[in-house]
Amino acid sequence: MKIKNITAVLEGFAPLTFQESYDNSGLLIGSCENEIKKALITLDVTDAVLEEAIKEKCGLVIAHHPLIFKSIKSLTGKNYVERLIVKAVKNDIAIYAIHTNLDNINNGVNGILSEKLGLTNTKILSLAGNGLKKLVVFCPVDHANDLREAIFKAGAGHIGNYDYCSYNVTGEGTFRGLEGTDPFVGNKGELHFEKEIRIETIVPGQLLNTVINAMLTKHPYEEVAYDIYPLDNRNTRIGAGMIGELKKAKDAVSFLKDVKSTLKCNVIRHNRLIERKIKKVAICGGSGSFLIKKAYDSGADIFITGDIKYHDFFEYDGEMIIADAGHYETEQFTKELLYTILKEKFPTFALLISQEVTNPVNVF
Repeated sequence: MKIKNITAVLEGFAPLTFQESYDNSGLLIGSCENEIKKALITLDVTDAVLEEAIKEKCGLVIAHHPLIFKSIKSLTGKNYVERLIVKAVKNDIAIYAIHTNLDNINNGVNGILSEKLGLTNTKILSLAGNGLKKLVVFCPVDHANDLREAIFKAGAGHIGNYDYCSYNVTGEGTFRGLEGTDPFVGNKGELHFEKEIRIETIVPGQLLNTVINAMLTKHPYEEVAYDIYPLDNRNTRIGAGMIGELKKAKDAVSFLKDVKSTLKCNVIRHNRLIERKIKKVAICGGSGSFLIKKAYDSGADIFITGDIKYHDFFEYDGEMIIADAGHYETEQFTKELLYTILKEKFPTFALLISQEVTNPVNVF
């Protein structure tokens, strides 16, 4: 299978346009045209992971964390990133990263973490900037179904947990082709009346160009009439963190024991425990300290994430539990998520989940 077939599925699930500006998701090493027989899924790219890929004859490593974050001006092997790049190239192993774009969708990293922790009624904790657009396009009646399908597949039409959303009105369009035109319907130089459908749908701002290109490619007209409107609505599927509820409230100690068991944590660092029972839970896989205030403002009894700094634990003392369960621990289920996404699309393709525990943090 070609690498581009695999990356198309991943990017259909978590478009690269959803990644943060500092991130470096996508194909980092290799060609999308390369043919591969196996792929290895991991959280991090390490020497041990590459050895595993070599042993298993995997032509592609799919990682959550990008191997390459900063600019590289030489490849002399002076650090582990350069050494791993050289090793991957020598062994013809492509490397693909799917990072904050997978963090920023409701059924991504935080979606599976919420599921593992037994949260219900979940929603994005901090929605991304509005960035939504309304696309209106006019199309001959007989071609409307194909055009709608094309723009939906390009990423338009999502409202909450619904997709393929649009509003359609039948009307009559008029036009006259001037010199140099080749009208799809009607005759050049003559006023033409055509039964058309006005299709309205919603488009994430990051996908606007992709959707427009799909629309222009599929639309039968030589000149396509369409409008784009800015919206104040927010995309409820895109943003950072997640918040939900436990089916049954639990005391703090019992719930933290459950978290520790589910995430297989050696330790959970936390501030002073609150006296009331835990019902509303906010989470963010990886480094989520930037969401502490948002979790509190959203009424969370506890906020679970990784990489909490010393002074962060002073926030909301006695009002909300702030729990650091570890960066690796809160993202470990990402491998399972990626495996499920790809296996559903390619049930006979050889996909492997790395057996290497790449967590660099050890507790004595």
